[in-house]
Amino acid sequence: MKLYNTMTKKKEEFIPLEQGKVKMYACGPTVYNFIHVGNARPVIVFDALRRFFEYKGFDVTFVQNFTDVDDKIINRAEEENTTSEEIALKYIEEYLIDARGLGVHDATHHPKATETIDEIIEMVSGLIEKGSAYQLGGDVYFRTASFPTYGKLSNQRINDLMAGSRVDVDDEKESPADFALWKAAKPGEPYWDSPWGQGRPGWHIECSAMVGKLLGQSIDIHCGGQDLTFPHHENEIAQSEAHHGVQFVRYWLHNGFISVDNEKMSKSLGNFFTVREAAEAHGYENIRMFMLMSHYRSPLNYSGDILVQAKNALERLKTAKGTLEFIAKSGSETLKENESAFLESLSRYRERFVDCLDDDFNTADAISVIFELVRESNSLAAGTEPSIAFAEGSLAVLNELANVLGLFYNDKEAGDLDEDIENLIAARQTARENKDWAQADKIRDQLSDMGIVLEDTPQGIKWKRT
Repeated sequence: MKLYNTMTKKKEEFIPLEQGKVKMYACGPTVYNFIHVGNARPVIVFDALRRFFEYKGFDVTFVQNFTDVDDKIINRAEEENTTSEEIALKYIEEYLIDARGLGVHDATHHPKATETIDEIIEMVSGLIEKGSAYQLGGDVYFRTASFPTYGKLSNQRINDLMAGSRVDVDDEKESPADFALWKAAKPGEPYWDSPWGQGRPGWHIECSAMVGKLLGQSIDIHCGGQDLTFPHHENEIAQSEAHHGVQFVRYWLHNGFISVDNEKMSKSLGNFFTVREAAEAHGYENIRMFMLMSHYRSPLNYSGDILVQAKNALERLKTAKGTLEFIAKSGSETLKENESAFLESLSRYRERFVDCLDDDFNTADAISVIFELVRESNSLAAGTEPSIAFAEGSLAVLNELANVLGLFYNDKEAGDLDEDIENLIAARQTARENKDWAQADKIRDQLSDMGIVLEDTPQGIKWKRT
């Protein structure tokens, strides 16, 4: 498996620190509002990458944090006349609703900044002792001049980085590039006691402390949006490697931006759509499909029309799945020669699918392989008396590949409700045989109200949801 490493700017063979295990960290949300569609991209993409590692047999420890103390949270609390803690708890819950709606598995650990204060204070103290940080009043800053390779992730010199990024302004800092590890508390702000007085952690230090606490000094993969490369991830590297003296991360993965009318989607520009709004209009599962139909490093342009295309694409896969499920129940017992040949070819679809994902996690090409599988199975399913064995074999591989990417997680065509629908269809068929057209029409209308569409096929009546 090869992954594009932002640090080296090339694809590299993935070799884990420990055989059979993957230690993976993803930067999570600052919880002061609903997440927008741009925020959802790394959440979906790196959930799918985690699933793929697990599919390949790796034991994955996946950590995604919540930044639950921050200027934005404090400001939101003031606006709503409540506490920062209440705002953070509220939007953690809202995030989890959206993430689970998108089919995202809970992380192995979801640490909060406020639960990592002891580790943060210990790390800041260690950096001061090493000469990599210094106290200025009640604040503590990282001394970037003490880390000679600062800027190696974004591949720029410090002066270039400063020119293009927001840097804290403090005339007393040793360098404008020095960044806050600990901030003295202002009146009314949440605070914790520390050797430097009452205060709270800076943004960057929390991730380094969480990684050290839950994953160790070195990890396999650190991932997030492209906008985090500098300053956040650059600063994580500096403080972590200065403190521990070892390589912090083996592979840095960053997804591309999502734009609206070719402008980056962001709350500051006001051109964003929340995941909740998009899901209400188009459905969570279609947002997931939209994200995975492109390579994760490619830019994406968001629009309602593109989400409709994703919905139609996913519907084609689900229709094929429904057809195979139907044939598996009512098909022929006789396996034909062309069906047998197709079943023998299924392993090649699996191999090509894995090859695509092994090549820098190319989900776009992997989904194309699934569609090729569906086109061939649809052709055979449309033939005369397709067999149960053909349907079961095709369905198993379709589900296997789709589930690696989490495409069928919201499939409602299962369980007790299916039995109720089948019973209604049988009752309608009985009414038709008895020429009780009024009862047959009544049942059809009832099914229609349930969102069920009937289709006559050579194998009998098939149903699907609208």
